[in-house]
Amino acid sequence: MRFLRETFVVFHRQLRLSLANPTWMIISILQPILYLTLFGPLLQQVALTPGFPQGDSWSVFVPGLLVQLGIFGSAFVGFAIIAEWRSGVIDRMLVTPASRWALIGGRVLHDMLLVMVQGAILVAAAMLMGLRAPFAVIVIGLVLVGLLGAAFSALSYGAALSLKSENAFAPLTNMFALPILLLSGILLPMSLAPAWLQIASDFNPIKHVVEGLRAVYRGEILAPETLLGFAIAIAFVVLGAWIGAAVFRAQTK
Repeated sequence: MRFLRETFVVFHRQLRLSLANPTWMIISILQPILYLTLFGPLLQQVALTPGFPQGDSWSVFVPGLLVQLGIFGSAFVGFAIIAEWRSGVIDRMLVTPASRWALIGGRVLHDMLLVMVQGAILVAAAMLMGLRAPFAVIVIGLVLVGLLGAAFSALSYGAALSLKSENAFAPLTNMFALPILLLSGILLPMSLAPAWLQIASDFNPIKHVVEGLRAVYRGEILAPETLLGFAIAIAFVVLGAWIGAAVFRAQTK
């Protein structure tokens, strides 16, 4: 009970900060919206290409954008915790008896909520452009994106608090984010890629999350691809939470 209360206190604080200054949330959703409106229509002809996955172009493209939102909407939240550490906020939190899991958990839940809200906005915009998906499919998809956002949020906090430098954190994040983006089939399905690139992408776990979400939008909720995508997302959440909490605990030593 105490852990839940402490987690909620941190979550509520982060939520108030976001509502007071929603600039970051607006910027995070702007890029996927631009991809949706300026790049999405180009895929209607690409969907006729041999090797394109089942379904129309929107049911293939929108899940990729949602995964991109889950990753990039959370991967850079570490900048905020570096600023809090520099201003002494983190030190003041660490001298309290609050659980280190609660300190990271409240932040991660906040970021997860923001990603899911942004995802809902993106799906609503996509439906105006031609996406058709049942309500249950949309909800399941948002849950998967929320899990992915939570995972990258926790990993981002752990990395940022370890480095304590924007100059080190930014290139490190980009170094991992770019290969993930290029080898996950977010914008274009990897089934269109040459064989060697498809083999390389198989080692990227995010590719399987993308394929799982696309299976959801095809209505294949219990398909192996969907279950694998959820399993990978949950594994990343556990890994990220463990790393984030460990880094928080290390700050008090």
